[in-house]
Amino acid sequence: MKTRLNKFLSECGIGSRRKVEKFIKEGRIEVNNKIAMEFSVTVDPETDVVKFDGEVLRREKKVYYLLYKPKGFITSLKDEKNRRLVTELVKTNHRIFPVGRLDYNTTGVLILTNDGEFSNYFLHPSNRIVREYVVSLDKPLEEKDRNKLISGIFLDGKKSIFLDLKYLKKSQRIVKATTNEGRNHFVKRMFQQLEYKVVELERIRFGPFDLRGLKIGEYRIIPETEIRKIANM
Repeated sequence: MKTRLNKFLSECGIGSRRKVEKFIKEGRIEVNNKIAMEFSVTVDPETDVVKFDGEVLRREKKVYYLLYKPKGFITSLKDEKNRRLVTELVKTNHRIFPVGRLDYNTTGVLILTNDGEFSNYFLHPSNRIVREYVVSLDKPLEEKDRNKLISGIFLDGKKSIFLDLKYLKKSQRIVKATTNEGRNHFVKRMFQQLEYKVVELERIRFGPFDLRGLKIGEYRIIPETEIRKIANM
């Protein structure tokens, strides 16, 4: 049965739907020894030969890992500066990629998989997947500013909010921030708008997944039963 090229590529575990479309634009995908430049191309996985950077692709068994990301690793598949990659922390024979990003020195929940469809669902803004962070600030968060961040401030030209902000320490320098936003550096930029600097950041929950049972740098396999519980998956 024929399937769209971008869907097939994501099922082969080389990236999310958006990522593989970038690979197509870059001319890195071949179908039957011809470069494919159109997303609308369809392929038959049983008879067509599809290559990525010259390597033949095949659909893989879907795997899912939950990593407690430490500092000093980047959420990418390669790095010009030769920094360590989060994929180095997970022992697997599958070609996996991170679902979304955490900054180099941000710690916490990170999902790695070879399932592009799952990644696309989890990251799509319309699905409003909730994230929770423990945020350490350079100075106490004033109550009036906490209220502003919950009621809404303008970021990237649109009103943006935290769903909740709770003080975790009497000093009011450490807070738990809850959001369903996935924009780059969203948490840091929200606080920067009110002249606070985030000095430490840890994501403690991403959708239904949290850090329970894991030490920093450790990971666990997420069974398919957990994946199936997520709406529309």
